[in-house]
Parts: sequence; C-alpha cells; structure tokens
Amino acid sequence: MRSKKDKAMRRLPPLTALRAFEAAARRLSFTKAAEELNVTPGAISQQIKILEDYIGVPLFRREKRALLLTDGAQASLPLLREGFDRLAEGASLLKPAGKSGRLAVSVAPSFAAKWLVPRVDAFQEAHPEIDVWISADMDVVDFATDDIDLAIRYGAGRYPGLAAELLMREAVLPVCAPALIDANGPIAAPQDLERHTLLHDGSVEYDESCPTWSMWLRAAGVKDVDGLRGPRFNQSSLVIEAALAGKGVALAKAAIARADLDAGRLVAPFEETTPIEFAYYIVCPPTKAAAPHAQAFIAWLKEEAKKDVT
Repeated sequence: MRSKKDKAMRRLPPLTALRAFEAAARRLSFTKAAEELNVTPGAISQQIKILEDYIGVPLFRREKRALLLTDGAQASLPLLREGFDRLAEGASLLKPAGKSGRLAVSVAPSFAAKWLVPRVDAFQEAHPEIDVWISADMDVVDFATDDIDLAIRYGAGRYPGLAAELLMREAVLPVCAPALIDANGPIAAPQDLERHTLLHDGSVEYDESCPTWSMWLRAAGVKDVDGLRGPRFNQSSLVIEAALAGKGVALAKAAIARADLDAGRLVAPFEETTPIEFAYYIVCPPTKAAAPHAQAFIAWLKEEAKKDVT
C-alpha cells in the first residue's frame, strides 16, 4: 500500500502544462515553444494558464516587450529540464530490446562528409542489425526533445550533464593538390607560399589555439607573405574541396584532410603539424551511452580514430 508521502510525491501538475512551460521558459517565447511542440501559441498560453492556476502564482512577467521568468519559475527550470531528460531516457528503455535498430547520430557537416561517411559502411557490414542515421548539423542537441542518440562534437570537451568521451585530438597543417605544385613550383620552405593562393578555414568554432595563416606564417618566421590574402570558407570541408580543385594551399584540420592525404589527392608540403586545443568528443546522456547499439558504435568510432594516429 502506498504511503501518504508517496501519494503526495505523485500529485504533480498536468504533464502537458509542465512541458509547455518548460519549452516557453527555456526559449522565453510562446511562439518558439509552439513551433517546437507543434502546437499554436494560443495552446501554449492556455497550458501556462492551467499551470499558473494549479500552483496559484504567475510564472512569467512582461517588461518592455520582453518575456521574463519569475524567480520561482527561473529556479524550477533546470530541475524540470533534467526531469524531462530523464523521462525521455526512461521512455526509450521501455522499447523492446532489439526491435529498433536505428541509431541517430548528430555530426558537424565537415566531419560527417570527410571522416565519418566514408567509413560508416564498415560499421554497417559489421552490424547489419543497426541502421545509422547521420544528421549533419552543428546545432546544440537537446536530447530530451531531439530524436538523437549521440553526437560527435568539436570543442573543448565541456558538456555539463552529459557523458563526453574524447574521440581524437586535432591539429592543422598546410595541404594542397599535387597538380598545384607541378603548375606553380615546389613548396620546399614556408617562404615559397608567396607564389601560391592561401585558402582560409573560417569555421564558426572559435578556438584561440587554432592558428590562422597569419599566425602560422609568423611562427614559421616568414615576414613578407600576406597571411590575409585569399578566399575564406565557412566549413572545413569546403577548404579541402578548394585545395583538391587546385585553388591554392589550405591550412587544414588534419582529421578532415586525412582521407585525401592518404589517397594522394592532397599532399602536405611540410611534415610538421600544429596541435590545437579543441578535439572531437562523443557526447550523449549516460543512459543512452549504456544502450547496446550506442556502445557498439562508440567502440567502432574509437577503433577508427586509432587508425589516424598509428
């Protein structure tokens, strides 16, 4: 028989109203919450009113057209987010084992195109019971609402509340197509870059330890080569594609360029690489990391990453 304390703990506000509040509080917008939950803004407003009536206090206040949380609402938000995360994880465990072989993986576009996709057939052959769905994006994943099992992210490794495991370190190095050297002459020393177009990686990830061409040239002791000239690209894979097309010399991330270097489509004029602080991490909630399909994929990822450093 359930105790009075247990019964009291089970007397929760309506779950639909809590979900609407959590989305609206997190995004500070009824309209954006409605888009996320696939309902109308009016439905969000109605659910917030139901919740406010239930608890007897307002949850939002408006100041100069801005939607703000009350102190109590602000304090409750982290706990509610954690609660919905746990509910989503718990619900996923209700599915019969082995019935769903789908594993959804969120990966930055450049890493997906140049590193993961060329290799994933090997995983599918080893694990035909698992269908890997790759979502190439750089958005922050909300594991409670997004249909994603794990993510591979390039960053500093700080992902509060999530399990984060280092996949591989990263470094940068100059690369170019062999035909570029044949046409414009050898690149035997950094000074030789003066007669080549410089290709710039303008990816949105901000890492102070990742050198620009100007920083790389300065470290190499080259003073009379303009490190700012040349086209700039907003994705690492586009820099590689430009180099493959013979458009110039790219200062590229080693992991993104690895397959083309190994195949001889690109060459590295200098042996030295410059290590950087950002790295690639496997990120997901601890309960999802413990799922058999995720464990198999994570183990395979780490084995593939070892091949790039051996």
